[in-house]
Amino acid sequence: MLVVDDDATVRDVVGRYLDEAGYQVDLAADGPTGLRAARERAPDAVVLDLMLPGMTGLDVCRALRADDDRLPIVMLTALGEEDDRVLGLELGADDYVTKPFSARELVLRIGSVLRRSRPPEAAAEVLVDGELRVDPAARRAWLGERELALTTREFDLLAYLLAHPGRAYNRAELLAEVWGWEFGDQSTVTVHVRRLREKIEDDPTRPRRIATIWGTGYRYDPAAP
Repeated sequence: MLVVDDDATVRDVVGRYLDEAGYQVDLAADGPTGLRAARERAPDAVVLDLMLPGMTGLDVCRALRADDDRLPIVMLTALGEEDDRVLGLELGADDYVTKPFSARELVLRIGSVLRRSRPPEAAAEVLVDGELRVDPAARRAWLGERELALTTREFDLLAYLLAHPGRAYNRAELLAEVWGWEFGDQSTVTVHVRRLREKIEDDPTRPRRIATIWGTGYRYDPAAP
């Protein structure tokens, strides 16, 4: 586990809670050091502050995603950083926690992301819709012959929608079912749906698979047989 934050108090508190939860923790105080540590030590997940010296958290996130689509990334944001938080999700962060936060909540969020990033213990059926194939056991997805580069949350969302075709879900329901959140910023769902459409739709501006149901949320429409 890697924690990247320029606030020594945050690093120490988060590091201590993660250590008590059984994680091996590395700490970094700036962007370049954090990126170098992630590349050298291959952590199970990265806790990444947005505002970092030397290199912003957004730039670190972008670089990490270029290296590894599946590395779980949890961003730390301040209350007034909503635009940056949304941009972080668009760059591929799996989750975020807003400062001031409970270290216990952060550990729970990290645990949730890590659990979902691992293949299920029982063999799961491969989900197929036309050229789209999703293998939950291998946590891999393909569109035709091309393997899709999906983050942990993108994969979870796609697999969930594909497993429940034809049913409309509001964003609160998807937050609960896919993220495991009972409450949270519903724009998280919006951002992940947009990213998925860019990867699986022929024309993301006119989606065929993931339909927007105005006043409700989203529905997965399978291809016509």
